Amino acid sequence: MQPLPQPCPAGLIPDATGMAAFKAAYRHAKQQRAVFVAIECEGARWTVKADMITAPQHVVDDTVYDAVRAAVIRLIRSREIRPDSSAGPVYFVLYDVTIEERARELAAALHAALHGELEPLIHAVPGIPG
Repeated sequence: MQPLPQPCPAGLIPDATGMAAFKAAYRHAKQQRAVFVAIECEGARWTVKADMITAPQHVVDDTVYDAVRAAVIRLIRSREIRPDSSAGPVYFVLYDVTIEERARELAAALHAALHGELEPLIHAVPGIPG
């Protein structure tokens, strides 16, 4: 498995559906000391996951946390994701995204935000502070 670009574009976000695929993607991120990002298919819906435990040296600015939190709240209020989705601060999960392309867009935007690039998140979830 090749190292993922940091941040990772939507088309390269790993599909970690199934335990073996998830473990492989997570192990790879841990070996690279990179922020983990992936999508998983759960029935007819998709889940977006990001985790910074795999990158212990990675630091995220409070502005980023505020923007991610605002995006998750906006997505919950619009019923695009489930209310039990998580906005970090270390582990991020967005449950019940309806289509794979949207899950990839949100995963790439979240990953970019965690690398200090808020523009993709602002584009993916209009109306959040940047």
